[in-house]
Amino acid sequence: MGIRGELYTTQVTLANRSYFFNVKENRTGDVFLQIVESKNQAEDRDRHQIAVFEEDMQKFFSGLDDSLKFIQKNKKEREKLRAERKAAKEAKYGSASLSGKKVYKKKAEDPDARPVDPNAPKKTGRIHVVSKRSKN
Repeated sequence: MGIRGELYTTQVTLANRSYFFNVKENRTGDVFLQIVESKNQAEDRDRHQIAVFEEDMQKFFSGLDDSLKFIQKNKKEREKLRAERKAAKEAKYGSASLSGKKVYKKKAEDPDARPVDPNAPKKTGRIHVVSKRSKN
């Protein structure tokens, strides 16, 4: 038996988290699975753990399996709904992916807008700075 009753351990490392799956045995000989999540934060580590005893593992993994099945089923439904929305959008506005251009919806014209003077300077939104220094 290893340190602190560890029989087996494995680690899964992600971006800012690590998960440890430790199979341990306590002083009375009960075998259990300890799952530890460790998150790196600014200056310290946030650590959480759960323990699942051997006699409860079948129920625990059954619940975990049901949850995973739900996630997969829900993912397929979300992808189907996303595809339907995309098809409806393409039917309404046309396919933007074929022409390589983005499709923008025009705003309704304002009936109270003043007519634009064709001789007026165009407003580009850029600021033109003129130096007041004399060139010597």
